[in-house]
Amino acid sequence: MKVLIADDSATSRAMLRTALSHWGYEVVLAEHGAEAWDILAQPDAPPMAILDWVMPHMTGPEVCRKVRETRREPYTYILLLTSKNSKGETVEGLEAGADDYIVKPFDQHELQVRLRVGKRIVDLQMDLLRAREELRDRANKDLLTMLPNRSAISTVLEQELARSHRDQRTVGVVLLDIDHFKKINDTYGHFAGDAVLRETASRLRGNMRTYDQVGRYGGEEFLVVLPNCDLEQAAHQAERMRQRLENTKMMVDALEISVSASFGVTVSDGSERTLDELVRVADEALYQAKAAGRNCVKCLAVADSSLGAQTT
Repeated sequence: MKVLIADDSATSRAMLRTALSHWGYEVVLAEHGAEAWDILAQPDAPPMAILDWVMPHMTGPEVCRKVRETRREPYTYILLLTSKNSKGETVEGLEAGADDYIVKPFDQHELQVRLRVGKRIVDLQMDLLRAREELRDRANKDLLTMLPNRSAISTVLEQELARSHRDQRTVGVVLLDIDHFKKINDTYGHFAGDAVLRETASRLRGNMRTYDQVGRYGGEEFLVVLPNCDLEQAAHQAERMRQRLENTKMMVDALEISVSASFGVTVSDGSERTLDELVRVADEALYQAKAAGRNCVKCLAVADSSLGAQTT
């Protein structure tokens, strides 16, 4: 674990560095308060800091206040090193945001124990952050396909639409539906149907640009977001996906299952279209693909859709 040592005394810095390195910490040094604040303001700042109370440019308590004002995560555990030993001054340091303090001249064993307490607190907080991120990730994932779920992919599309309107770019929207999925479930069972959904997700994800996004929109439907694509480019991407699904049968429990999908494609037209409006046009194009016999790609510009007719 990294620990910042900020002290204007070269002797004190050297002594602390030797002790902490011996205890297994990775030491980062600062010669005054402003340098300490610059280090702690970085994204990869040390999670623990030992700050001398009296330093040039910025005192230890002042550094504490600035760190706490940022409310940053992960948490920075701060130990003040002070020659002040009055109750009022101790309270002042803790109110500034310090987690603990130690009085100079300090006992090395006492410092080691106090750092060990700080490390436990930092480790616990990191565990909590990881658990929170895992819960957030699970809340945004479809647990069967491990793709973004409907809410998450809708958020992606909303963000891309806002960006496209601001930057005057287009966004391709593809809605696809696995053909005769009920028949797959009825013929091979729901476990096979789940395997088909997982493999479909894998093939879609493996046939896209790094900045494209695909999510499970519901049932056997998937929504694809293609930033900076016009209608022709989006249709080309959809056709590649369609061929990837059709050309190779899926192996499920030693059974070969042929899978195809129908694709509806549209693109934002530069106006402030909502997510629901774009998906409705893509769904209209998908309906055309199904009406044309399925396993094909149909494109529909917003102006040519029922939404465009309503607008005009």
